[in-house]
Amino acid sequence: MELDNIERLLEKYFEAKTTVAEEKVLRAYFSQEKVAAHLEVYRPMFGYFSQGKTEQFTKELPLKETSKGLFRRLYPWLSVAAVTVLMIGVYFGKKRYDQQQLEKEKAQYAYQETKKALSLLADNFSRGTEKVAYLNEFVEAKEKIYNKN
Repeated sequence: MELDNIERLLEKYFEAKTTVAEEKVLRAYFSQEKVAAHLEVYRPMFGYFSQGKTEQFTKELPLKETSKGLFRRLYPWLSVAAVTVLMIGVYFGKKRYDQQQLEKEKAQYAYQETKKALSLLADNFSRGTEKVAYLNEFVEAKEKIYNKN
């Protein structure tokens, strides 16, 4: 019965669904002398976890002040400066873009007005051409009359 319980707890353990109390039961079971033969492969793993709790790092680490301290102090100001430069760029870029759009609209308006004026001139010019055609017929008729004599 206890073996079935341990196998069920092992399945839960590998699915990461065990509680702290159930993990204590597993560690206690695998720290015993008598462990089922087919579960013997898990004994080193649980033994390592128990031993790992008692280990401590005893060497002293030398900590020296580096230039990173200066960078860490300046980092917030660098980010503020970067954001400020970005905002100024966006502001003046938008202003320049708006000016270019206004100039483009003015140029488009001037183009449309010039097109209207040239169209009106072309219409009047074609009417004038018709009158010149009548005048040419008059000149030809006059020359025929004067040349006969």
